[in-house]
Amino acid sequence: MTLDTEHSWSPPVRQPAKPSSGGDGSTPGPVRRNAPGLALAGIGLGLAEGVHALLPAVPMLTAAVVLGVVAAHLPGVRPFVRGRGRAGLSTAGKRLMRAGIVLLGLKLSVGDVLGLGWATVAMVFGVVLVAFFGIWWLGRKLGLPGDQPLLIATGYSICGASAISAVSGALGKEDDDERLAADVATSVALVTLCGTLAIAVLPLLHHPLGLDTVQFGRWVGAGVHDVGQVVATAQTAGPTALGEAVLVKLIRVAMLAPLVAGVAVAYGRRARGAAGDRPQADGHRPAVVPLFLIGFLAMTALRSTGLLPAGVLDAAATAQELLLAAALFGLGTAVHLPTLARSGARTAVLGLASWVVIAAASYGGVLLTT
Repeated sequence: MTLDTEHSWSPPVRQPAKPSSGGDGSTPGPVRRNAPGLALAGIGLGLAEGVHALLPAVPMLTAAVVLGVVAAHLPGVRPFVRGRGRAGLSTAGKRLMRAGIVLLGLKLSVGDVLGLGWATVAMVFGVVLVAFFGIWWLGRKLGLPGDQPLLIATGYSICGASAISAVSGALGKEDDDERLAADVATSVALVTLCGTLAIAVLPLLHHPLGLDTVQFGRWVGAGVHDVGQVVATAQTAGPTALGEAVLVKLIRVAMLAPLVAGVAVAYGRRARGAAGDRPQADGHRPAVVPLFLIGFLAMTALRSTGLLPAGVLDAAATAQELLLAAALFGLGTAVHLPTLARSGARTAVLGLASWVVIAAASYGGVLLTT
């Protein structure tokens, strides 16, 4: 106790003397503490862009996750990832992710949603509910660890990696929670894998299932996870199918806001009940609605005004993808493959079953509303 007290009263000139150790959370300051990990996340982002450029079929976000996992297991890089780089990689996985979610709101406008009609909006809402609660229930029955059932259900039912990251930020857990980071990375990898498979499989089912062009586009928009995967799948049936798919997909993106708010409220009540309604260690209570969700809704409202030029929207879309890729690299570095392997079979079963659930639910919804 004496040593700790003396250290806390050290003169300011002595504090910079130990910046490289990383052991004193207050000495280095947030910039120095996060810089090494953020630099590695930037390198991972560049490598992910290179992989996507060489192999366009591999989404940049998927490449970022995989590269993060690889970095966490490379003998020469692993000590850095678990040591000096950990703070910055954790910051990337949470802070940059939230910034990317805010910019995601610029892809959505109220006019686009209303233009499809209330029947289609109700259909998408129903598909999201069936997929979310069905997959969550199945994941819990299979005994998947941690928050994986919730996160996988979110990714399949809403919009892949973006939705998983948004919901993980609403759980009210610490920024350096490695268990949550590993669950997020595992869920993202599973959802992006199945979404990538959809690019090859769904076009083969277009005519055998008796779908016309409009129906196929809406089926893809309601059943494929990531926006990029929706575009890649729907464009095989022409521009009409592509337009329908993107609009339906944007309705699913709109469901992100109420879902995240619901998770934040439910988990906030659980945490307050467990803690006797006490504030967190920093003296603040968790926000009922996360700030990044408010930003997402504000960006949607801004897009709905029609005041933003196409160049600004394109730049925002690029920034959003870069932020998410850097964040997913950071999350990937928290994955521990031996631990993941112990639940690998159950995770794979849930992934394939979830794919069937949302494909069947969206197919039935499209037939009922067209």
